[in-house]
Amino acid sequence: MVKRDTLNIFNKLTFARVFNLTKLYISFILSRFSKKGKIHGLPAALSIEPTTTCNLGCPECPSGLRQFTRKTGNLQKELNSKIINEISNSLLYINYYFQGEPFINRNLFDFIKEASTKNIYTSTSTNAHYLTPKNAIKTIESGLDRLIISIDGTTQQTYESYRKGGSLSKVIQGTENLIQAKKKLNSKTPHIIFQFLVVRQNEHQIESAIELSKKLKVDEIRFKTAQLYDYKHGNPLMPKNEKYSRYKKTKNGNYVLKNKLFNHCWRMWSSSVVTVDGKLVPCCFDKDAKYKIGDLTKNSFKDIWKSKAYRSLRKGITSNRKEIDICQNCTEGTKVWT
Repeated sequence: MVKRDTLNIFNKLTFARVFNLTKLYISFILSRFSKKGKIHGLPAALSIEPTTTCNLGCPECPSGLRQFTRKTGNLQKELNSKIINEISNSLLYINYYFQGEPFINRNLFDFIKEASTKNIYTSTSTNAHYLTPKNAIKTIESGLDRLIISIDGTTQQTYESYRKGGSLSKVIQGTENLIQAKKKLNSKTPHIIFQFLVVRQNEHQIESAIELSKKLKVDEIRFKTAQLYDYKHGNPLMPKNEKYSRYKKTKNGNYVLKNKLFNHCWRMWSSSVVTVDGKLVPCCFDKDAKYKIGDLTKNSFKDIWKSKAYRSLRKGITSNRKEIDICQNCTEGTKVWT
């Protein structure tokens, strides 16, 4: 199943997209040595935010906590069309997710369909509470290539310890609805991934999560480390098994990020994030859009992507990444795949 999904991505490649990726990678390598932050080509991947609204109240999520200081709302069709029309030749991958629950935006299926008609690989992430039989059919018909479903527990008590206000039975039913819709429409997509965010309250259910994924016949299960805002002195959400934590305890009793922050980041050359109101931000760790680089409702994607402001940020990454606060909790290299 994983091989099929990988092959599906490769099938989206065109000469223009391969050439664009080559230019991006060469720019990335040269910038690591020159420290100038220059770039050639356009982004190969994007995260586009359909909505900032969510039906759940997860404790480490600004959407769940309703703590955004930036503009909230829903993505409009016009903005999605503008992005696709401007860079579809170079764009290989769109993840219709940043913050919020994407299925709350009723135009989500139209967003995906428009990207799919340009042969762009599309993905989104959901808590599955809105995966009704009708929405499952619409999901298939939209052409979505990958769907990540947050599971985070195999009993209701464990699941809702993090997914506040959530229902595990709805997650399972939504998953079953999607699998049935795939069979009904004889579709191989979307590739369905169970994503299990490992915290102390659910780490004892890792094996049962694997068994549940097999029982429901989802295509893949992934275990993800949790980003914690307050971690230096420990956190009640931090798992005991360090394998599933992105932090480690030091000799003085404090916690630090396990992986080293090198002065480079491929994401800054290969991808970007678009908020609901068209602001371009560097990556998914800038959840509150602190580093707004430009406004797509006022400027072209190319102008912002190659702007002095973006170049300055890339230059900062290659010089002293530790000084950039959104990098200080980065998960590069901390996902555990099963």
